[in-house]
This record gives sequence, C-alpha cells and structure tokens, in this order.
Amino acid sequence: MYLEKLNPQQRMAVEHGTLIDGNHIAGPLLVIAGAGSGKTNTLAHRVAHLIVKGADPRRILLMTFSRRAAAEMARRVERICRDVLGSNAGVMADALSWSGTFHGIGARLLRDYAEQIGLDPGFTIHDREDSADLMNLIRHDLGFSKTESRFPTKGTCLAIYSRAVNSETALDLVLRDVFPWCATWEKQLRELFASYVEAKQSQNVLDYDDLLLYWAQMVGETIIAEDIGSRFDHVLVDEYQDTNRLQASILLALKPGGQGLTVVGDDAQSIYSFRAATVRNILDFPAAFSPAANIVTLDRNYRSTQPILAAANAVIDLASERFTKNLWTERQSSERPRLVTVRDEAEQARYVADMVLDNREEGLTLKQQAVLFRASHHSGPLEVELTRRNIPFVKFGGLKFLDSAHVKDMLAALRFAQNPRDRVAGFRLMQILPGVGPSTAQKTLDLMAEDASPISALAAMPAPPRSGEDWTMFVSMLQELKTGKAGWPAEIGLARQWYAPHLERLHEDAATRQADLLQLEQIASGYASRERFLTELTLDPPDATSDQAGVPLLDEDYLILSTIHSAKGQEWTKVFMLNVVDGCIPSDLAVGTTAEIEEERRLLYVAMTRARDGLDLVVPQRFFTYGQNSQGDRHVYASRSRFIPATLLQFFEACSWPQVKSGSVAQQQARQVRIDVGARMRGMWR
Repeated sequence: MYLEKLNPQQRMAVEHGTLIDGNHIAGPLLVIAGAGSGKTNTLAHRVAHLIVKGADPRRILLMTFSRRAAAEMARRVERICRDVLGSNAGVMADALSWSGTFHGIGARLLRDYAEQIGLDPGFTIHDREDSADLMNLIRHDLGFSKTESRFPTKGTCLAIYSRAVNSETALDLVLRDVFPWCATWEKQLRELFASYVEAKQSQNVLDYDDLLLYWAQMVGETIIAEDIGSRFDHVLVDEYQDTNRLQASILLALKPGGQGLTVVGDDAQSIYSFRAATVRNILDFPAAFSPAANIVTLDRNYRSTQPILAAANAVIDLASERFTKNLWTERQSSERPRLVTVRDEAEQARYVADMVLDNREEGLTLKQQAVLFRASHHSGPLEVELTRRNIPFVKFGGLKFLDSAHVKDMLAALRFAQNPRDRVAGFRLMQILPGVGPSTAQKTLDLMAEDASPISALAAMPAPPRSGEDWTMFVSMLQELKTGKAGWPAEIGLARQWYAPHLERLHEDAATRQADLLQLEQIASGYASRERFLTELTLDPPDATSDQAGVPLLDEDYLILSTIHSAKGQEWTKVFMLNVVDGCIPSDLAVGTTAEIEEERRLLYVAMTRARDGLDLVVPQRFFTYGQNSQGDRHVYASRSRFIPATLLQFFEACSWPQVKSGSVAQQQARQVRIDVGARMRGMWR
C-alpha cells in the first residue's frame, strides 16, 4: 500500500477530504511542514492520492517555486502511482500538465486569455536585467539621469517598482519603509513608472512582475476568476511561506471558499521578505478561510539529531508569533551543537579549515560538509584560508545562466525575431554589430516601430555606414527566424551560427562561452516551440557553465560555501555557521523593525536545521575594520547573537578555540601561572 510508509500526520494531510461519487471534496488545507519533515514527499503523495482516487490530473494545478521542483514532483507522483496504476502511471503523471512556477503558470494563462484582457498573445518576457535596461532608457529620456542631486539608479528604481507591485503597497509607503533615502523623489518615480508601463505596452513586452500583476488584475473580474477557477478541481501550492501578497490574492480569487486548495509551508522558514514575500500569508491562512480551514502539522524530522533539533526549537521558540510546533526525531545523539568562541575572523577561518580536514580524515567527504553565512562577504577570510591550504570549494551565488553576456545576446536574437517591437532586445542586438552605436540603433528601432511590418521595414533600410556585410547577415538571420521555416529547435542553431564570429570578436574566452551556447541549444531541444522556450528559460534559468563561483575543475570533491538564503532546502552531514554575532546575525542592516528582527531569527533557524549530525556555530570576538579613521586599522568587539541568550546555552556545548594541548612540561607550567594584572595596574599610580 503506497500510504503505509507515511507517518500519521503525513497520511492525514494526504487523505484530507472526502470521496463522493468519484469527486474528491476537500476544504482548504494548510500543512505546516517543519524542516526535514518530508514536505515534498507528503505533497507528492497527496497529488498521487488524488489521481489514484479518480481525480483528473489535467484539472490539478500544482505550483512550486522552481521548474525543477515541479519536474521532481511529477517524477515522484509517477513512482507513487505506479504501485496502484501499474503501466498507466506514466500516462496519468504526464497528464499533470498544469504544474510549474507561479510565473510560468501565469504566462500560460495570460496567453490563453490575452484577447479578453487586451494583450497581444505574442508578447515577450523581459528578465530583470532587460527590465532594468528599459527602466534606464526611460529614466534617461525623462532627464532624471542629469538631475542636480543623485537620482536612484536603474536597479533601485526597478526594485522600488517591483516591491510596490508585489506587496500591493502604495509607493509612498514603500519609500517610507524600505527605501527612505529615495522618498524625496516620489513624484519623479511615479512619472518614471507610468512611462515604464506605457513603454512595455507599446513594445508588447511583460516583465517578471507583470506575469503576476496581470494575472491578479485578470482574476479581479469575477467572471474570469470563476472561469479559470473552474478549470481546476485541486490547487496545491508548495513553499507557501515564500509567497507575496499578489500571489495570495490570486489564490483567493481562484478558490474564494478554499474548496480544493492545499498550501504547504513553514512559517519558521520565511526568509525572503527582500523579494516582497510575507510571512503573513501563511500565518493568516486559517483566518482567511475560517472556519473551513484545516491545519495539519508535520513535526517529525527525518534529517537532524535530537540535540540539533532541541537547540533549533529553542531558538525559534522565542519568536513573537508562529505556529506552535517542536520538531522531534528518533535520531538520538550525545553530541550537542557546539558554540565555538574564537579570537577573530582569521582564527575562525583556521578553525573551520582544521575541522573540515579532520572530518575528512574520519571519512566525511568535503561535499558532506557546508559552511553557511548571513552575507556573501562574510566568507572572504575563509576563502583565502581554504585557497592557501589547497582545499577546493564551491561558493553558491555565481552568475545565473541568463546573466552572462553571450547567452543574453543569443536570447535577444530569438526574442527580437519573436517580437520585433521589443526595443530592449533590438537595442542590445544591433550594438553587437561593428559600426552600430546607440544612436543608430535608436533611430532604426523608431523607424521599425512606425511600420506595420517591422522586419520588412528593417530589410528595406540602407545599411548603416561601416556595418557592411555584418548588417546584411543580421537582417537575413532575423528574416529567416521570423518566417519559422527552419522549425524549432533548428532556429537556435541559425542564431548561433550568425553569432559565432561576433562571439570570437567580443570575448577572449570564446571557447568557454561557446560551450554555454551549445548547452543552450541542447536545452532548447526539450521545448515544443520558441515561445515556450523563451518563456520558461526567462522564468527559471539554469546555472551557467562559465560563470559559477570557483567550481574546482580538477577535484571531484569540494567543500560547500553558501549564504543561508541559498542553502534553504539543502542538507549536509556537518554544518559550520560563521559569524554568529550581533551585527552579522541579525545583520546590523536588518534591526529597524520587529518584523526584520524576526526574519533574522528565522534565518538562524534555517541555517541550524540544515545539519544532519553535526553543527558548529562560530563566534568571533572581534572584527578588524580598515581605513575608517586616521589612525589606520582598528578592531571592534562583537557579542554573541541575541538569538542565543544565556537561557539557551544549556542546548549547546560551549568551547573556545584554539585549546592549549596538554603534553609538554612548558605547556603544563604555563597553564599553572596566575598573574594579578589588576594589582599591577593599580601599582602604576602609587
């Protein structure tokens, strides 16, 4: 029986609802899934259980926070269904076609309902960098780049816009609470954002935020909301603690009574407020669907030892508001988490390097160990020490695939062929050509925009001076892509062939970048069309081969370094946490409000619950700062994180490093010496 391996709480979540005449009737369900409690397995079993009991997989909407998570969920569903359905399991799992990210599902629905909401279904989607570039063009056109006092940069402008949209918060409040240094520019920012929206609409492009904003606006119309909601008998959402207000509004519109709605998450792991995610969505779920809401808590942990869980529970138990749960496990151990005091960051680096090598000698591979930190720069001294001692490592947080220039060039070619009114793609593409600068590209795009057939207008234009044969080849490539005669994915091969000589000319490491483009072509073959490929790749990019941070090329084993945010969802046998001091965790930039401090507490909790067998929290006593005063270098003293007050020390093994090793007579004599330094100080003045 496929349910026998589940614990009672997991099974309760999976079987929630009643089967009536072949229909699985279920009210709103909130599954509070603690760290390491088998959340993904439980959600996969619930989807499989619905299918086994007769639910139509084509009418199940499953939303995750990455395309890879959705694919993994589908694989698990098929494996579970196979126990009951046998050879039919694959067919049923493949029919689970409405699974993906919020943004990916939103893009599909917007194309389906484009005509009803005044959208051209051929719209293209801008990623963050393209959106920032368009924002910058408008910022410049409005004269805001030449103001007497410093106007916010394009990235800051986009961040303000995105926060206001995703949090459904008025601009003046966003500026007051999150970007106070930009508050004096409110009038200009409103003008900028209005022009930005108009530019996107005239160019038939949507940005990342539009996929949710348009969807939310669309389901704001009751008739459309009911129509979309009626397409799905069951709506399941993973990582609900990471949703923003816009996403919660969408769910409420689709399933206003919560019928068939299941959300899974952990309020204690809500750590993405900088992306406008709000812990209020999960905390307020019972009230939003009162009194019908059911809550199932998964508190059995399958990852960590009991002492690690006891310490983590104690830390999060001091939170001001949360769903009460205390993780427990059958994995007993006599080893408590260690709270290790060191002199400074240099000693911290040496301690971690020593321990990592000691663990390796005891049979623990480097990959089974991870070093976590609050901010990326916290690992600087450790990276130097690891390099000095020839310990290979990978630091999570390199450039994403789409952020590398050569891949963006290729995608610009495909996007411009897909939508010739996409000015950002066209502007980027034309400036690849020798002899074509911003002014020429701008004039060309203006002329194209005035014509009903932009590509035909482009072909009829004379080549810019000094562009020569490169211009002809460029226009020919676009014409061929626009016709679609080559078919997909052969079209990306045509674009790559056109780009090859420019790649050689623009980049010294062309061979490495060429490998990325071949990988891009291989990825493209897995999609049915150019439109689907561009949409999916923009929303959920894979990592680049040439832009990862420090991937060791000659070592099969390497240590993991990661920010806590990047480590969420991961686990390792041994975890080291750097800089567990006030100013680092909580960050001194995130203590302005109670909400910020509470999120910092949750960050520490997430870090602690990544560990399976061993956890070391390292506390440097002082930090060196450089060049901050006329006296030169200085150091400041730090205190242990406020999240581990004295009352919680009972859950840790407190120790200092380095420890003086017993053995030599001199060492034993040194340990017996006692000096009354205070008396000497007093004696200096008598």
